[in-house]
Amino acid sequence: MAAAQSRPDVTAKPSITDPSSFVVDAHTHIFPPEFSRDRAALAERDAWFGELYGSPKIALAGEEELLASMDVAGVDCSIICGFPWLDQDVCRAHNDYLLDVARRNRDRVAAVTIVSPTQAGAVEEAERCLRLGAAGIGELNADAQEFDLSEPEPLAELVELCERFDRPLLLHVSEPVGHLYPGKGTSTPEKLQTFLLAYPEVKIVAAHWGGGLPFYELMPEISALAKNVVYDTAASTYLYRPRVFRTVIDLVGADRVLLGTDYALLRQDRFIRRLRKQNVSEEELALVLGRNAARVYGLATEAVTDD
Repeated sequence: MAAAQSRPDVTAKPSITDPSSFVVDAHTHIFPPEFSRDRAALAERDAWFGELYGSPKIALAGEEELLASMDVAGVDCSIICGFPWLDQDVCRAHNDYLLDVARRNRDRVAAVTIVSPTQAGAVEEAERCLRLGAAGIGELNADAQEFDLSEPEPLAELVELCERFDRPLLLHVSEPVGHLYPGKGTSTPEKLQTFLLAYPEVKIVAAHWGGGLPFYELMPEISALAKNVVYDTAASTYLYRPRVFRTVIDLVGADRVLLGTDYALLRQDRFIRRLRKQNVSEEELALVLGRNAARVYGLATEAVTDD
C-alpha cells in the first residue's frame, strides 16, 4: 500500500485525551437544508432517494439536529455521510455541505465523501474532497448508483485513491436472507467477496455488519480475505438480535467492529445504551465505541494506540 498522502487540516482531528471513554458514531447521515426543502424534486430525480425519503414523514436531519443528538447521547465525534446519489452534481453539492459542517465543527465531526463511482468526474470529486480533509469515501451503494461489487473493475481508481490517501472505502452491504426493507439492496457478501479478491489491500468498512460476512469468517479462506475489512453496526436493531455484538466480536475480534447507528434512522442515545447492556467487556467497549473508528478514519491516531 502506498504511503499516506498529506492533506490540509480542514477536518481537524478530535482531541483524544482518554481513548477509553471516547465515543465515535462512525455512520451517520445528514442533509443540507435545501435538500429538505427540495425533497419532492429530489425524490423524482433519484429513485433510491425517493424510496427511502420520499415521504415527508421521514426525517432529514441536518447539522443542528446531529449536534443536539450527540450531546444527548454522549457522542464525541460523528462520521457524517451523504447519500448515494446517482447524479454526480448532487453528490458534489452534498459533499460541499458535509465538508462545511466538518470545518465548522472541527473537534466533533469528520466527513466522508460521496461519489457516483461510474459517472464522469467521480475520481476527480473524490480526490478534491480527500485533499480538503475527507476521512474516507462512501457510503457507496451499488443498487442506488448502478454498479456491481461482483464486477469491481470500474472502482479501481477510487480504490487507488483510498490506498494513496490511506483512507477507507465505506460500502453498503446487505443480507442475502431475511426480511425486505426499503434500502436493503442486493450487495450481498458473495459480491463483496469478489470485490475483495480484486482489491485485497484496501481498507473496507462494510456497513450493516457486512451483510452477515462476519459469520462466514468461520471459513479460513474468508477470514484471510477479509483481513482489511471492519464492520460497522449501522441499522443493527432493524436487522439482528442484540447478541449480534457479542457474536461478531467472538468471531472476528473487538478491534474490527465500529459503532455506527445510521442516525437519523436510529437514535444515537438508545442505540448506545443498548450496546452498553450487552455482554461486552470494558476493554472491548472502548474499541467498539471509539478507538477502532479513530484508527480506521485517522482521527487523532497519535493518541490512540493498541498497547
